Amino acid sequence: MKLSLKPQETFRDDYTFSNSDEAILRFPFPFPEDNYMYSVNMEPHVRGGASPVFNAVFDIDEHYIGDMADRAITLEQDPLRCQVLPHMEEAEWDTLELIMENLANDYPEHFSLAKNGDEWHWINRPLEIDQKFTFGRAETLPYGPFEYITRQTQGDFSLQDQRDNNLFMDGGMVTSQADWSLNFDIGMSFHEWHGPVPLAHESGVFDRALQYLLRLQYGKPVRRLNWTMTANPRLDTSPENYPLWGPEKAEITPENVGHRMCLRVELQSLYRLPRSNAILFSIRGYLIRLEELAKVKKWAIRMHRVMRDLHPKIIDYKGQSRYRQHVVDYFAPHDDGRVLNPGIAAEQDSI
Repeated sequence: MKLSLKPQETFRDDYTFSNSDEAILRFPFPFPEDNYMYSVNMEPHVRGGASPVFNAVFDIDEHYIGDMADRAITLEQDPLRCQVLPHMEEAEWDTLELIMENLANDYPEHFSLAKNGDEWHWINRPLEIDQKFTFGRAETLPYGPFEYITRQTQGDFSLQDQRDNNLFMDGGMVTSQADWSLNFDIGMSFHEWHGPVPLAHESGVFDRALQYLLRLQYGKPVRRLNWTMTANPRLDTSPENYPLWGPEKAEITPENVGHRMCLRVELQSLYRLPRSNAILFSIRGYLIRLEELAKVKKWAIRMHRVMRDLHPKIIDYKGQSRYRQHVVDYFAPHDDGRVLNPGIAAEQDSI
């Protein structure tokens, strides 16, 4: 598929990030209805759907070069953002193979992979990487296989080992998370790392989700959308760096909320890996400024209704109490009371 890449953007300091009109229209808007309540909302991760981000197995977009540069900065500052426990080595190679094959298949103008038995040749043109290596021999790569390929793929990733009828987060590359810590969560079970989420536990959402994922089959990945909001288009909103991004929430005003506040959406997809039987969890993040989102009429109206009627516990969990009313007021003039079609599609072809 055709993919145009922007020159490097910044997701910190001067925040030069912005979305083109095309990127706005392909944004995975997370609200199919006028209200929101936490749910599993899993569906098969097949090509195609209501958003163009579903057209590839691993979505790459115009922000790729800036995303990868930001990841490199974060890893240089904190190498513990990438950790894999020793027993997960086979899952590392599974991950490398899955990502390389699909990037080369979906974006052949940017990535290519040639195999001659265990001798592989990987080319990443946007990042100017040309790497020959032996599959299964980590010493032939500059990093471990999981770190090597996730340094070149947008989104965060975690590896779940399945044992004792449970899933354990035993590896990850996490540099653009929404306020959670790999260093804290590594080794935790499924319910432990989801512990902070309100309402879902009482309703049994995570019990059902765990049983669903334990039965996940190879070749049949699944996906869901999740969301939060971020002050400024910052990828790294980790607990470790809260002193850098936390105070920015207090700077949101009615005058700047449209430009500085961003809707942050995660396309979460899960893949059963063939050799290790582990599960790869991809958390592909997208950012859009509210002033960009407002250019899509349906989304602007629905955003007003969802934010206006959010459950108080969800407001607290997503850390929105300081600025939520500013967001509601920003979108209120767009809401003309019309009945909206269900679904997340933009329903317009241009901005």
